[in-house]
Amino acid sequence: MVKLLFLVPLLMCAIWYLYLQQNNWSLAQGKKGFIYIIAFNLVIALVLTLLLFATRQ
Repeated sequence: MVKLLFLVPLLMCAIWYLYLQQNNWSLAQGKKGFIYIIAFNLVIALVLTLLLFATRQ
């Protein structure tokens, strides 16, 4: 299951891209959204990594 976590940001970015296309916005207008998605997923990955190391014995 952990191996598939890389799909989460890809899926979120794809949904954001489709949203932009649906509303006739450019990628430049939606750039901040992509940055937020990537930053959010990096924080989640960092927390999960810290939890992984904290629970190892």
